[in-house]
Amino acid sequence: MTQRYKLQPAGRSRPHRDASRASRPPATPKQAAACCSPVDSLLDIELFKAFSDPTRVALLACIAKCGRACSVGEVAECCDVDLSVVSRHLALLTRSGVLEGRKDGRTVFYRVRYAEVSRALRALADALDDCQPTHSPSPRRQARSTPHG
Repeated sequence: MTQRYKLQPAGRSRPHRDASRASRPPATPKQAAACCSPVDSLLDIELFKAFSDPTRVALLACIAKCGRACSVGEVAECCDVDLSVVSRHLALLTRSGVLEGRKDGRTVFYRVRYAEVSRALRALADALDDCQPTHSPSPRRQARSTPHG
């Protein structure tokens, strides 16, 4: 049985690095590889594999712009690819956690997991920001941590 990749569940956040803490980045790539950082777990191969094929990206964009669950046949109309190939691409996007499939009789409908994909990509962007040697928290992150009142 293949292990299904799941995007980070809602409510789970990665640890926030204290920007005021003075820390030196690793001196060499070998030292950096030995360090454990949130970016290590967020750079997921399955997620990047899902985005690595131009046809898959086009199919994903088609479903995302449609804004609703679409059948394999509907999605296949977006590109000049055989229905079986489209079905395999959509299955890979589902295994990677980008899409969710729902079967209705013999028809499978796919929808984008918007919140989960957005959350995963934002977390990765924040983790990459934290890796910068002259890091200062992004304005978006500062706005989230500033109390409103």
